[in-house]
Amino acid sequence: MASQPEAGPDWGHEYGLVASEKWKAKSAAMGTPATEALVEYASPVAGMRVLDLASGTGEPAITLATRVGPQGSVTALDLSQDLLEIAEKRARSRGLKNFRTQKADAHSLPFPDDSFDVGTSRFGVMFFRDPSKALGELRRVLRPGARACFLAWGGFDQPYWKSMMGVVHRNVGGPLLPPDGPDPFRFAEPGSLSEGLRLAGFGSVEEQSVTLPWTWPGPPDEVWRQMKAVAVPFRPLLDRVPEQRWPEIDAEVSREVAHYFDGEKIAFGAEVILASGRK
Repeated sequence: MASQPEAGPDWGHEYGLVASEKWKAKSAAMGTPATEALVEYASPVAGMRVLDLASGTGEPAITLATRVGPQGSVTALDLSQDLLEIAEKRARSRGLKNFRTQKADAHSLPFPDDSFDVGTSRFGVMFFRDPSKALGELRRVLRPGARACFLAWGGFDQPYWKSMMGVVHRNVGGPLLPPDGPDPFRFAEPGSLSEGLRLAGFGSVEEQSVTLPWTWPGPPDEVWRQMKAVAVPFRPLLDRVPEQRWPEIDAEVSREVAHYFDGEKIAFGAEVILASGRK
């Protein structure tokens, strides 16, 4: 999951930051198909100026920077300076000179009108505190004719979520997510993200549901440890688990995830939403 810049717990908190570093290679491998799908959908060309919202530790902003070339530029925006520092380090390691970060709130973008050729966000739009306001701000800073392109989670009822958080929820009950907290599935209902884009003033709105590879290169217990470390929206659910119940629940999760494990990797698949609108 991407960092959550506009609502809920701070992803610069110690456990989120440590998890980002500990699992960065495998998390990046799992998320690469989603990054590639959004980049292809955004269709960047050399020389473009791109704004990526909720960039977290750097994707898809870094991949976009490789596409727009030295004549173009990419600004990676997030509320967590700690995560942006990881993004900067990753960009430097690839020798990118056209990549910059900006600590800022998507609801109040610190850029003039008509500044960017493309706007993107991977797994971030669901967490905006006020989607209409944030999308309106993005539209403001895009140039006339520019596109805003988003990738969001589909529904909860898919292997990645059901085999882990679904097991916990089945065992402890109560709300899956706090009613007033961040919701990864906010735009899972078909057409809901499109409607949000139209309400923010975008035209030529498009939306599609796709299934992408979502593969963890390791065993079930490992991906479960990673999930527990980074799935901040589910923190209240995890906190409801009595300490004595964890061995039983961990074992049940491992059995469920094992259905997708071939001995080397776990092939969950990911149902996601791609949506765009034009200024």
